[in-house]
Amino acid sequence: MSRIVVFPGQGSQVVGMGKDLYEASEEARAIFAAADEALGLPLTRICFEGPTEELMLTKYTQPAILTVSYALWKELTKRHTIENVRYMAGHSLGEYTALVASGAMDFTEAVRAVHLRGSFMQEAVEVGKGAMAAVIDVPRETIYKICNESGHLVGPANFNSPKQVVISGIAEGVDWVINKLKTENKKALKLKVSAPFHSELMKPAEEKMREVLWGMRVNTFGVPVISNVTARPYRSVDEIRSLLTAQICGTVNWEDSIRFAHREGITELIEVGPGNVLAKLANQIVPEMKTYNVATLADIEHFNA
Repeated sequence: MSRIVVFPGQGSQVVGMGKDLYEASEEARAIFAAADEALGLPLTRICFEGPTEELMLTKYTQPAILTVSYALWKELTKRHTIENVRYMAGHSLGEYTALVASGAMDFTEAVRAVHLRGSFMQEAVEVGKGAMAAVIDVPRETIYKICNESGHLVGPANFNSPKQVVISGIAEGVDWVINKLKTENKKALKLKVSAPFHSELMKPAEEKMREVLWGMRVNTFGVPVISNVTARPYRSVDEIRSLLTAQICGTVNWEDSIRFAHREGITELIEVGPGNVLAKLANQIVPEMKTYNVATLADIEHFNA
């Protein structure tokens, strides 16, 4: 039995996340306090009380999910011995949580970095100029072909599973692809997002994050972390800054990451963080992989693996 621990990205947020853990754990309270202090803003209040519109702002969503996920991980490992973890990974933003949990990044530095990351991504494109859509049950080669045919800046943002690919880019291009797929009786759903993440429209954010990342400290890995960009483990700490920079505009190769882990002998996946999106995707990618979800204090208390 070998395991991978994974951490969710943006979209898993919900007002109240982490509150049960905060009330029960002194260590969790210290993690939330450290995030508030690092950012100089009431992230804990935004997490627990919202309103939803405030938590949904990318500059708050990203540090909030990182903080909740990391607090859950610390409490889980305090109460249980999690053995045979061969890899860690995270979906987009979640990769920062994986790097913190693996020991390669400092939590307070990471929470400041993803706050800036969220701000840069939001500011990169004028509201309404970009869009994203989920494409259901369409082969990769078909998606690439149709995106190229559109004549617009649009392409795959996330290869999430064999059943779901997310496209991102200029709004007209995303609409063109959706309409083209519909003429072929294929399903595509426009997503309610604030910006066209993981597209070339994020180039201004990429340039700004490059400076942030090159100013951060990186450490050796306690557990190997799989990169979204390469769908392979980081070969050294020297790759952290460059691959996280490339991740801003690059495609999140999530399906390939989970398939790599499975080929390497991983039989169990533990998702740590709000929601259960990654466990569901794993069931689509490798149905035989056993999955666990740790999103609440109750999940930690009842964890049996």
